[in-house]
Amino acid sequence: MTPVTVFSGRTVAVFGLGKSGRMTCQALIAGGARVVAADDNAASLAEAAAAGIPIGDLRTIDWSTVAVLVLAPGAPLTHPAPHWAVLLAQRANVPVIGDIDLFCRERAKSAPGAPFVAITGTNGKSTTTALVAHILRSAGRDVQMGGNIGVPILSLEPSSRARVHVIEMSSFQIDLAPALDPTVGVLLNVSEDHLDRHGTMENYAAIKERLVAGVQGGGIAIVGVDDDWCRAIADRLEKQCRRLVRISVHQALVQGVTVEGNRIVAATERGRETVAELAGISSLRGVHNAQNAACAAAAMLALGLSPHDIQQGLRSFPGLAHRMEEVGRRGAVLFVNDSKATNVDSAAVALVCFTDIFWILGGKAKTGGIASLTQFFPRVAKAYLIGEATEEFAATLEGRVPYVRCGTMDRAVVAAAFDAESSGLAAPVVLLSPACASFDQYRNFEVRGDAFRKLVQALPGKRP
Repeated sequence: MTPVTVFSGRTVAVFGLGKSGRMTCQALIAGGARVVAADDNAASLAEAAAAGIPIGDLRTIDWSTVAVLVLAPGAPLTHPAPHWAVLLAQRANVPVIGDIDLFCRERAKSAPGAPFVAITGTNGKSTTTALVAHILRSAGRDVQMGGNIGVPILSLEPSSRARVHVIEMSSFQIDLAPALDPTVGVLLNVSEDHLDRHGTMENYAAIKERLVAGVQGGGIAIVGVDDDWCRAIADRLEKQCRRLVRISVHQALVQGVTVEGNRIVAATERGRETVAELAGISSLRGVHNAQNAACAAAAMLALGLSPHDIQQGLRSFPGLAHRMEEVGRRGAVLFVNDSKATNVDSAAVALVCFTDIFWILGGKAKTGGIASLTQFFPRVAKAYLIGEATEEFAATLEGRVPYVRCGTMDRAVVAAAFDAESSGLAAPVVLLSPACASFDQYRNFEVRGDAFRKLVQALPGKRP
């Protein structure tokens, strides 16, 4: 745990008592703060109270005594409307922050300049976070990994000069972290997502930009420049004379890190150097993973690792659960868990990696459905629809891809496995890449991916 001492002796309101919220309360209490915690969910309140966390009614407390409101990232800060707890704090001129901000304040107080790699992007941030942490560990570094990847940041060991924190950050978390100041900031890409929480693409991109714009003096911002939003962000950082490394998998750069064939190449004023080779690394299959690997390599160079250390780490990377995760084979059929593909851009990078796909998709659809994926339909042998999006997706697939309405994951897995095995194709792939949020049928994408994995493992004749 990282005890938060920056509010010692003061009152802190906490709203949201999920895993990260409870850890926030415990870290504040360990650091000497007085905590009053709340949640809209009765079960969460009961679980927190059982853990000894002080529960209160934020509607009736004296807000003039409160130093700060720590808000769970799941509660809206601005759109579609501020949460009621946010409105109460704003009326009392109380700052609203998140647990990431608490970590940053504590780091600035106890270990300023301690290595801190912060990673964001619409797609690829979990894989890149896991990859950065893996390379550092394989090189013998003391690493703490957490944030949006599923481990509350305040549950990690405290910052120190000899320890590297590698933190994945969502736009919700960045929005609640005005003190964010990593030593290395990574922005992979920006495409349409979470507009229900940010209102417009301009707002969403501006929040993502804060992570790299907040890099502390002497630090390095690493920005993928293969989309218009990130290209503009990189240009603004350059005009501000920030230390910047551009990343591209589609174009040659005079300065920056590029992917040329299977090589990651660093171009500087001194010339061009091959940093690592990606050939034969199945856990980093596809152009999207080439971008993830290039950004990770640039971060490692910024932290002083050698190309040898980077190459060793890339080759031993096992991949990330729920992201292009190979969960087994049955005869010639490969089963791939890509449950983390919660939007069309993420699903696209999975579809481009395979042919002869038996595609399981659906859930809670996002704006635009799957219309933008039509260019990949020739790769799909058959589709298996689940969840709320079934009828919308069936209309898009009609006349283009054979499909069946399965409704639930168990039916989809059995049907896809049977059809793939019976197809006579040399290398059929049963791919769960939903292009949807999971919330209609599952608590989160991890639970959805775990369900897929268990169903595959239960198939007769399946081998790991």
